[in-house]
Amino acid sequence: MRYLDKAAIEHIAIGAAFLGTGGGGDPYIGKLMAISAIEKNGPVQLVTVDEIEDEDFFIPTAMMGAPSVSSEKFPNGEEFVKVFQKLSQYLGKDKIAGTYPMEAGGVNSMIPIVVAAQLGLPLVDCDGMGRAFPELQMVTFNLDGISATPMAITDEKGNIGIFETINNRWTERLARTATVEMGASSLVSLYPTTGLQMKQSGVHHIVTLSEKIGQIIASKHKDAKDKLSELLTLVSGYELFQGKIVDVIRETKGGFNLGRINLEGIEAHKDGMMKIHFQNENLIAEKDDEVIAMTPDLLCLVDYETLSPVTTESLKYGKRVRVIGLPCDHKWRTKKGIETAGPRYFGYDYDYVPIEELVNKAVKDHV
Repeated sequence: MRYLDKAAIEHIAIGAAFLGTGGGGDPYIGKLMAISAIEKNGPVQLVTVDEIEDEDFFIPTAMMGAPSVSSEKFPNGEEFVKVFQKLSQYLGKDKIAGTYPMEAGGVNSMIPIVVAAQLGLPLVDCDGMGRAFPELQMVTFNLDGISATPMAITDEKGNIGIFETINNRWTERLARTATVEMGASSLVSLYPTTGLQMKQSGVHHIVTLSEKIGQIIASKHKDAKDKLSELLTLVSGYELFQGKIVDVIRETKGGFNLGRINLEGIEAHKDGMMKIHFQNENLIAEKDDEVIAMTPDLLCLVDYETLSPVTTESLKYGKRVRVIGLPCDHKWRTKKGIETAGPRYFGYDYDYVPIEELVNKAVKDHV
């Protein structure tokens, strides 16, 4: 157990934005809300899954919808606690033992900190993805048959409701429709879980990992080359490409940010090209028309010089970036994990191949 102060939140916001693979909402907005909450209410207690009781209940809170909308439609902060309390009341639980992030991502790693600070609850060092994904059923709890509902949903206008669905795909479909009507973003509280379920089905130590990543990226005492080497070692990752954004095709549709990034190689990759396809999060990378990384493995864009994470809503022509790939949590490499969040689910005609194999093949082909 330890407490999260302002410095820790700064680093977690950076690291979670990196793990968010382009999605999860604006990290700057989320960071400001979390810092404001602890300045007003005091630091948040961070506990490991080993420190929680099996029978206790925990509820996450997250923003749902197109990340680009959050830069124009700011939450006021009250919605987070409101939707959390709505679900806890519906469950009839006298006491909710704590909260946790549903995914690693800019704003969605910060919202649970706001809730924890305002309600005086501990934050569990665990999430349900180990990254960010665009749909509600793309959660490791779902892989183990845990229901997303009952789920509470609200918006900044005060509309609020409860869903109970027959399965988690229906949760996604109905909540997405409501989210679109709410202005393409909403606040949700779902997957109420016991301590035992978190221990068995969650991705552990994600907050700590985010903080370590953020510490590396934010370091002022190392150059980009040294920071990159340290970062890749920490996450078992690969630098896939160095490039300049020459085109971004993007639209907001059905509550998602959809599109493609075209990169022209620079420096060590000056003769190459890369295409990255995204749906809120980066999903597929094609280097010189050959797939080099695919979902559910992580595909992260960072600033070429600073290594600061680049989210899908901040993509712009001329920006120089590094493309980093890293393996997903082992739960996503199961048959059900690949069926739930693999390339074919998103409509790409590829069988999932782990990033390690794709990188090794590319190296051999180059030689």
